[in-house]
Amino acid sequence: MPQRRVVTGRSQEPRQRFAEELRLLRAEKGVSLRELAERAGWDPSLFGKMENGHTLGGPEVVQALDQYYGTPGLLLALWELAVADPTQFRERYRQYMVLEAGAVSMWQYSPSVLPGLLQTPEYARELLRRGGLTGDELGAQVEARVGRREVLLGEDPLQLRAIVSESVLRTPLRNPGEWRGQLEYLDMMARGHNVTVQVLLLSAGLHALTNTDTIFLRGVDGQTVAWVETGYSGELVQETATVERLLLRYDRVRDLALSPDESRQFIERMLEEAPCEPST
Repeated sequence: MPQRRVVTGRSQEPRQRFAEELRLLRAEKGVSLRELAERAGWDPSLFGKMENGHTLGGPEVVQALDQYYGTPGLLLALWELAVADPTQFRERYRQYMVLEAGAVSMWQYSPSVLPGLLQTPEYARELLRRGGLTGDELGAQVEARVGRREVLLGEDPLQLRAIVSESVLRTPLRNPGEWRGQLEYLDMMARGHNVTVQVLLLSAGLHALTNTDTIFLRGVDGQTVAWVETGYSGELVQETATVERLLLRYDRVRDLALSPDESRQFIERMLEEAPCEPST
């Protein structure tokens, strides 16, 4: 088993360091990308994108490479550092925003908060404030998030399907009046011809996307990409085979959710239960 390399002396940028290690290990093995794919599994194009730094891949892919190269835990540790790097997160999110602006359809599963495109300014403000934003930066981020909703309007709007966990609708804002306004806005949007909202009840139990906020975007060229986000980072997934696996998981979650009509009725029940007066 090869010894672990000392990180010092090589790239100190996490994503570049990860890609560099992948290239070095394959060179030491003396195998092509196609040979690597045949022996370790997965698609050769994915390994090529990972070695070029275009994508990080997923933990399952990295674990398979660790096993193939005989470096237990090394690549996975480097991958975790690259995923958690805030600079790379901002760049990946910037790429996602460009793709969102040009998308013709979107599918999303939200386990913990309402989808950004369906948030009121009050909901966005409280959520971003809880995340640590203040002052002018908070105001700018709220304005940017609300501005994104324009893709759902106009003559040729984005087609959106949003599956939200029941827990999202049972986690109110601090101000009851603002929470009622959010529920009313969600109910109104769910009645639009281009927006479909489905509620996944807690009684549905565990599923393949339990802790993962997942978004799929389809562009005018028909290509679909995914944005997968956890509580600490996000990843833009463009490799076809990986996107297809995520889509299969999404479809299974959709099968567990209430129908659109049942979901609107659920939202209306939440409205009936919501207090009318703002907190003092």
